[in-house]
This record gives sequence, structure tokens and C-alpha cells, in this order.
Amino acid sequence: MIRETVSMMRDFSRLREIAGIFIRYGWGDLIKRLGLGNILGRAGNVLHPKAALEVMHLPPEVRVRLAIQELGPTFVKLGQVLATRADIFPPHWIAEFAKLQDKVPPVPFEALLPELEKSLGKSPFEVFRNLQTEAIAGASIAQVHYAELQDGTPVVLKIRRPNIRATIEADLRLLSHLGRLIESEIPESRRFQPGKIIGQFAKSLRKELDLAAEGRNTDHFAEHFKDNPRVVFAKVYWDYTTENLLVMERIEGIPGNGMARAAEAGLDLKSLASLGADVVLKMVLIDGFFHADPHPGNVFFLPGNRLAIIDCGMVGRITNERREQIADLLASLVSRDYQTILNILIAWAEDAPINETKLETDLDEFFFNYENTPLKQISFGKMLTDLTTVMRENHLSVPSDLAMLFKALITLEGLGRQLDPDFQIVRHLTPFVKQVIVARYKPAALLKRGQRGLMDALGLVTSLPRDVARLIKEARRGRVKIEFDMKRLDHFGHQLDHSTNRLTLGLLTSSLIIGSSIVMTVKGGPTLFGLPAFGLIGFFLASLFGLWLMISIWRSSRED
Repeated sequence: MIRETVSMMRDFSRLREIAGIFIRYGWGDLIKRLGLGNILGRAGNVLHPKAALEVMHLPPEVRVRLAIQELGPTFVKLGQVLATRADIFPPHWIAEFAKLQDKVPPVPFEALLPELEKSLGKSPFEVFRNLQTEAIAGASIAQVHYAELQDGTPVVLKIRRPNIRATIEADLRLLSHLGRLIESEIPESRRFQPGKIIGQFAKSLRKELDLAAEGRNTDHFAEHFKDNPRVVFAKVYWDYTTENLLVMERIEGIPGNGMARAAEAGLDLKSLASLGADVVLKMVLIDGFFHADPHPGNVFFLPGNRLAIIDCGMVGRITNERREQIADLLASLVSRDYQTILNILIAWAEDAPINETKLETDLDEFFFNYENTPLKQISFGKMLTDLTTVMRENHLSVPSDLAMLFKALITLEGLGRQLDPDFQIVRHLTPFVKQVIVARYKPAALLKRGQRGLMDALGLVTSLPRDVARLIKEARRGRVKIEFDMKRLDHFGHQLDHSTNRLTLGLLTSSLIIGSSIVMTVKGGPTLFGLPAFGLIGFFLASLFGLWLMISIWRSSRED
């Protein structure tokens, strides 16, 4: 706690603002539990833990959303990321997070001029013609202006807001501290790895701050779809693009939410829905590099039933191994193969404890709900949402690199059904899934896996002499320690010892009985109650030993 306190001092005023906002929306107990109240109190900043009465009647998820909205762009973007985590939050929380809008009033153009002049080396009015100082769109990181190149080419200028990096970096530092505090002070949160979620969010947000990175993403997508004339990505003008400024071709088209306008223009909405599905599925399953936010605002409909996709700042990457898992998962959802899905979920859980019996039961019930439903009536997005609900109820988390993917697929299906009420994403999934599965067993792929395995084996063999030599050197220096876990062996030894004692006692009891019986038949010697005394003593001892043996066996069975 001392280390956290010292580290937070750097952004203390912002910390106080965050704590004050959460308290105002009725989350004072959370602030206390995290120890932030004590930190602020020791610094002489007294926060009165009273929430505004007008918000206390609101549900918790609404109060969280209002607090996030007031906290500003960094927290709004975090809330949008949390809206993809149906494996952590129930549906009503997800719906509330989805209401967070990354729209803020644009700043005056004069405030942008210093950074623009620094990036361009001269006044932007000298570089561009007809530069419009009034923004056409504004978001938390950047705002958009229209202009023209000197040859008259229409372009779009995406300009980063002034001083936004310092603000976001301060918030990210505080979020990192808060993630560690949550894990340490709220043990039940650890299975969701809040620190890891915030770390990956910070990495993604820092990339969004670099507008040149968005330009590179756009070029990557354009390269992947260069053979498809129906898919358009804006051309990036690299002579003017920097970290603070992105200059792109201006695309004129019908926005993705203008369905009626597209129909009036004679565009084939069903064809556009089909094209959109194929584009996103190719990104995910073939290229492993996908647009993570394919909502209608980032899509334009163009003449000739073409699609233009913009705003490529938020992207996702998927490894080959993960793509194969996704293909198996999607194929299993379509074929309703719960055993394969069970194996995938267990693999994703890694070392997390799993109640496999409950998970199997929940998956069986999950598929039962879709058992007699025709595929054309199934909402694939709802299936994914229900599957993440099963994971949440079994304390499993979706791997962070897949959370955005699930959200993208759900958004894609929603957009497809707006364009075409009969849209079925399953029809588009099947050929792509088959392509991934077939590619897995092509000779080239098998040869590559074999070569990789052979190289690993050779690496192990070639490093063996060096490792043995190092082990011998360490042994000579007395640094090698060998530890044996003898608990099981000790337990076996105790059992063997008990068994031997019982066997010995049993033999002794039998010998006493036999010997006493012989003595009883011999006349002469001392008597007791008219019977040979030694015989009676032998029978008495045999009875005691037999009773002792029976009690020992009974106690042992009770312990087992």
C-alpha cells in the first residue's frame, strides 16, 4: 500500500477527481474498500462519502455508466471494452456499457494549429487548399476536418486533440494502480484478471494515440483486399501523415446507418450484407487481422454495391493457433458438438479451477435450447452471448484477444440483419471454417509443423551437452539440490507398518489359542476354578489381543 500511495502522488489531483465522481454516484464503499479514502485522507483531502440523492434510486449499472461518462475519454473507451466482456458482466451491464458514446465537442481549430504546424513544418493553410476549420466529427482522441491537396484531391484530416496524450497517460497510470488494488483488495475479482485487462487496454489505447499506426492498419487492410474491387479502404497520404495527423482520401458514400437512402439509390442491400460478412470473416479466419469495431458508422455504401470501411484505429490480431481454435469453435456451434467446445473452453481456462461436471451440464442445456430450432432461425450472436454466459457462470474468462472478436461478430450479424432480414451468418461461416480446417492438413502445413517439431527436438539434443556440463559444474560447487516429496511414501510405510503389527498380533493370538487348548488337555499343575491355570491365562490374553485387533481394524475403517 505504501508503494501504491507514493506512486499515485504523481497524479494525485486526478485521483481525487476520480474518487469524488465515484462517491457522488454512490460508490463510496468501493473507494473505502480499495483504500483510496485512506490515501486521500492522509493527504488532507477529505472526501465526504455521500452520493447525490437523485442518483441513488438508479440501478448500479446505470450509476457506473454515468460515472464513467463523466470521467472522460479514457474511461469511456475502457467502458466500451468492458461492453465486449459478456463473460464477466451480465447482459444488463453489457447493455448499459454499450450506451457509452465516444463523442465529445470538437476543440477550436486555433488550438490545433501549434501541433499541425509542428507536424507539417509550415502552416496547414499553405499545405492544403480549402481547409475547413469547422470539424465534421469529434471524438475523444481526434477530430476530423475536410480539405483538399494542392492538386484539388479531396482529403480528410484526422487531427489529434492537443495535450490528449498527457491526459490519457495519467489516466492509464491510475488505472494500472487501480487494477492492482482491485486484485489485492477484492480476491473474488482475481479470476477475471483485471490487471491484465487494463494492461491490454492501455496497450491498445496507446496505439490509437498514434494516428500513423491507424494509417498503417488501413494500408494492411487495403493490401489484403487488393484483389476484391468491391471492398474499398481510403488511400493514406504519407507525405503529410504523422503521429498527430492522418491525411486520407475522402470517401463519398452513404453511411452504414442510411439503409433507406441505400435502397433509394438502387443498391442491393442483401448483396451488401453478404459482402460485409465475407469481408469480416476473411479478416478473422484467413488474415488473422481484423477491424474490431465494424459498426454502421464505420461503413459506407458505394455505387456498384461496394463497401468502404474506415476508422481502422481499433484492430485485433489472432495467431494461427487461435484461428484454428476459433474455426473449431464456430464449426462446433453450427454442428452442436458440445464435446469439442468443452475441450476448447478447458484449454482456454489454462490453470483456472474448473468444475467439469457443471460445465458439461451447462453446455448440454445450452445446446438443448437450440436442439429443435432450424439454423435459419438461430441468431448466431445470441448463441455467442449465451455461450459467454455459460463461461461466466462457470467462472471462466474469454481470452482477451477473443473478446473483441466476439463483439465484432455480434455487431456484424446485427448490421447484416438490418440490411437483410433473412441474413444468416452461418451460411458465410461454413466455407471459411472449412478453408481453415482443410489448410491445417495440407502437405505444406504438415511439413511446416514437422519441421518445427524436428527443429525443437534438434535444439533439445544439441543443448543437452551444455546443460549437462552446467549441471556438473553446479554440482561441484555444491549448488545442486535434489528434493524428494516423501509424503506418499511415508504414508505407504505407515500402512505397511500397521498391517505388519496386525498380522503379528493375529499370529500371536492364534498361537495363544492353540497353546492354551493343548494346556487344557494336560492333567496336573496349578488350577484355577478347577481348570488348568496356564490354559485360562492363555485364553484370557488371546481374548484381549483379539478384542484389541478388532478395535484397531474398526478404527482404521472409520478413518478411511
